[in-house]
Amino acid sequence: MLLPKTQLIGLKADSFRHPLDLEATQALKQIPGVDMIVRSILGPLAEQVFYVENIASSVLVGEKQLPHLHQLLLDACKILDIEPPQLYVRQHPAPNAYTFAMRGKQPFIVVHTSLIDMLEPEEIQAVIAHELGHLKCDHSVYLTPVNILILAAAVVPNVGSFLAQAIQAQLLEWIRCAEFTCDRAALLATQNPRVVMSVLMKLAGGSPTLAPQLNLDAFIAQARAYDEISKTELGEMVKATRTSQLTHPVPVLRAREIDRWASSKEYQKLLQNQKIGYNSEVATKGEWRNW
Repeated sequence: MLLPKTQLIGLKADSFRHPLDLEATQALKQIPGVDMIVRSILGPLAEQVFYVENIASSVLVGEKQLPHLHQLLLDACKILDIEPPQLYVRQHPAPNAYTFAMRGKQPFIVVHTSLIDMLEPEEIQAVIAHELGHLKCDHSVYLTPVNILILAAAVVPNVGSFLAQAIQAQLLEWIRCAEFTCDRAALLATQNPRVVMSVLMKLAGGSPTLAPQLNLDAFIAQARAYDEISKTELGEMVKATRTSQLTHPVPVLRAREIDRWASSKEYQKLLQNQKIGYNSEVATKGEWRNW
């Protein structure tokens, strides 16, 4: 059962954006024509192809289709103050979720069945909220071309290596930094850091059978130990080498970031300010829905 949460009315993206995301976005904007180059490589119809392919291969969640997932989406959207996108469930053995924001189309989120199978309801909501974070922060300008490149490399023969080279290190660095911001969105939606860190733990070493056996406290201690090791010169070098070609930071690093931010004054003040604003509005309207 999901606990009542505070609705963050008027939440702005920059109020929770990770500083590394801000820095990397500014650097990425200095690269001319990233979006145009990607689209010229894949052709003007590439986005439409992937949109149609997703509709053909996934199940659209709604009031009459997996309504429990639909409600998780709606509740997360209310908390983060964002219009609900379409949500699809796709049969896939690799636990994953991703977001597409199509030009002129309604944005949509896709969650793989294998990820749903090993998560609790509130953890699924954290995943959905993470993807909503990409939309809230308008990451789609760069995220959609990258997702197209990754998917195209998997389905188009003989171009995988070429497309992989087209994803520049700077673009990958931005994506990793953007993930930190979206983990914060997941925390704001669930308002429970243990839920977000539990998702990361299960992504690192979970399965439908192993997930219930995992120890979250031990994983949090592991994340803190990784932080200490990374402070050494050798640790920093190994970490940089390990992550340079990844689209996501390693799970323990993401858990460490959430662990830190959840105990920060910035996070607490954000929730308190939103509560105060919500209370005052409720006093005017004579209604308060805390769900």
